[in-house]
Amino acid sequence: MEEPGWLCEAELRAWQGFLGAGALLERCLDQQLREDAGLSHAQYEIMARLSAAPDGELRMTELADALYNSKSGLTYKITQMESAGLVSRRACPSDVRGIFATLTDAGRKRLEEATPGHVALVRELVMDVLTPDQIAALAEGFAEVSRRIVDREN
Repeated sequence: MEEPGWLCEAELRAWQGFLGAGALLERCLDQQLREDAGLSHAQYEIMARLSAAPDGELRMTELADALYNSKSGLTYKITQMESAGLVSRRACPSDVRGIFATLTDAGRKRLEEATPGHVALVRELVMDVLTPDQIAALAEGFAEVSRRIVDREN
C-alpha cells in the first residue's frame, strides 16, 4: 500500500479550520434552536426538508439521503418528533415497504417560529463574515466533496 501524500501546512490549516468551525457552528446552532424553539438542529433540518417538499412530505429513504443520515438514525429522530406532534408517518400506497414522513401543522408552526432566529445566527456566524467569493468557493468546494463521498459510497 502506497503511503498517502501528507497534508502541507496550508492543507492542514484548512482541514483543522473546517473541523473546528463545523463543530463550533453545530454547537451554536443546536443551542440557539433548543433555547428558542425547543428543537435540536437535526430536528430543524428534518422539518426544513419536509417543508420544502411537495405536500410537506418525503419518503423516509429520500429524507435520509437528503440529510446524509442512516435510515435507522432518521427513524429514531422521526419517532421522537412524531411523539411531539411535529411530524407524522404514513404508508406508501404503491409500495408496502415505503413510509412517508409528513410535516404536521404543529411542526410547520414550530418551524416558522424557529426559522428567523436560526437564519439570523447562520447569517451572523457564517455569511456576514465571508465575502461573496468565499461563499461561492465554499459552496462549490463542499458540493464537490459531497459528490466524491456519495460516488465512493455507491
